[in-house]
Amino acid sequence: MNKIDQIITTFDLGLRTVFASPHAGRLYPGAGPEADMNEAERSEAAALMRVNHVGEVCAQALYAGQSLTAKNESVRAELEQAAREETDHLAWCEQRIVELGGRKSLLNPLWFGGAFAMGAAAGLLGDKWNLGFLAETERQVEAHLDGHLQQLPEADAKSRAVVGQMKVDEARHAQTAVDHGGAPLPQPVKWAMRFAADVMRKTASRV
Repeated sequence: MNKIDQIITTFDLGLRTVFASPHAGRLYPGAGPEADMNEAERSEAAALMRVNHVGEVCAQALYAGQSLTAKNESVRAELEQAAREETDHLAWCEQRIVELGGRKSLLNPLWFGGAFAMGAAAGLLGDKWNLGFLAETERQVEAHLDGHLQQLPEADAKSRAVVGQMKVDEARHAQTAVDHGGAPLPQPVKWAMRFAADVMRKTASRV
């Protein structure tokens, strides 16, 4: 695929990610009866799943940006495979938000645009840093999901099943990036990534 086609495909991906409902290629982990939760618990769970949904919007954008500027075809293939699994996460989070009576973030276009720019910049730095950025992103997401497993209402088995499977996938993506030559990022870059993620989480939980 030439660059013009990639740009058109990326633009289409952005529109579909932000404005359309995605379709998962794997079975929904949250199948089963709904838990008996009070309004406060449902609201808390919906807010956490909204944050997770924003994370998956950002994942789509990051991978698209990284793939667009990746120099090696095998690296691009790995990014595209990870993006396909992240599409499952996006669909699962949206389905769970609907089940909980919540809503998606109103700032999703902003999240997508910012994450795409970060991904494209990572790709321009070269494949080892591109993969290193992917690995670090997935590690931080894995830690974030682990925190959500602690915060979700105990009775909310459906949300826990979704988040648990997402966590397994993120860990695998991180290891794959390392196995393909991802370089460890400098500590200040990791701190900056954590700061940006914290801002996103706090904002998305409300807006």
